[in-house]
Amino acid sequence: MAGKALNIGGKLMDLSIPRVMGIMNVTDDSFYAKSRFASKDSILFRARQIMEEGGSFVDIGGCSTRPGAELVPEEVETERVAFAVECVRREFPELPVSVDTFRAKVAEVAVRECGASVVNDVSGGELDDKMISTVARLGVPYVLMHCGKNPDNMHKLNSYDDFLRDIFLYFSEKLQNLHLQGVKDVLIDPGFGFGKTMEQNYELLGSLPLFESLDCPVLAGVSRKRMVWQLLGSSPDEALNGTTALNVLALVNGADILRVHDVRAAAEAVKIVEMYRKCK
Repeated sequence: MAGKALNIGGKLMDLSIPRVMGIMNVTDDSFYAKSRFASKDSILFRARQIMEEGGSFVDIGGCSTRPGAELVPEEVETERVAFAVECVRREFPELPVSVDTFRAKVAEVAVRECGASVVNDVSGGELDDKMISTVARLGVPYVLMHCGKNPDNMHKLNSYDDFLRDIFLYFSEKLQNLHLQGVKDVLIDPGFGFGKTMEQNYELLGSLPLFESLDCPVLAGVSRKRMVWQLLGSSPDEALNGTTALNVLALVNGADILRVHDVRAAAEAVKIVEMYRKCK
């Protein structure tokens, strides 16, 4: 949205036109098999693909948070992420790297030692009490996600007193704490698929304008999730068309960044929505 920007390594990234973040999982068990990369060649292939297809970031994760996944040891995640970030930064220094982790040590190594530019934390700082102070010290943008009331079991369905009000209050309180601790650039991620029913996911998608008053960029991550393929009776492999439909809805409702597996399709959705807005 107009006026929003991110400080990426000392340079402002304009978000007046939405951006696309390409997913790169350096794991062996992410829910969408085609998003898994491990070797140097495959990592560089994916980074080049993201750039050529219109992506503005690569989001690298070394520990799957899919339903039922076993968390890998911190040392394993650190090694995976550090290797991938170093590969990308060495070959494509112009491509900003986001690191998808809830562990402060992984974030520290990825940013300070390897050159990552953003920390993307699915737990909102709840699974590692050092995460927020670490991000503040590193001085990088932080993706604050809503994962429900049970961060230790992020996919467990939760009861809410007032669904949308509870999420809005969560972000309001977290943002206040983040700013008090010195975190300056924050993106909010509503957490589609985390601690929410199918209906709640869709209610949330249609309610993204609610978060405009928080004055933070909104990141929407719906790519190939259960809210797509389960509704359509298909599978993650068959969920591109449904994902694109949801990405368009997210953009129309105010999303500033789309986190996706399929960068070209998302970048085309951005162009179409921007033309639609221009000609309304």
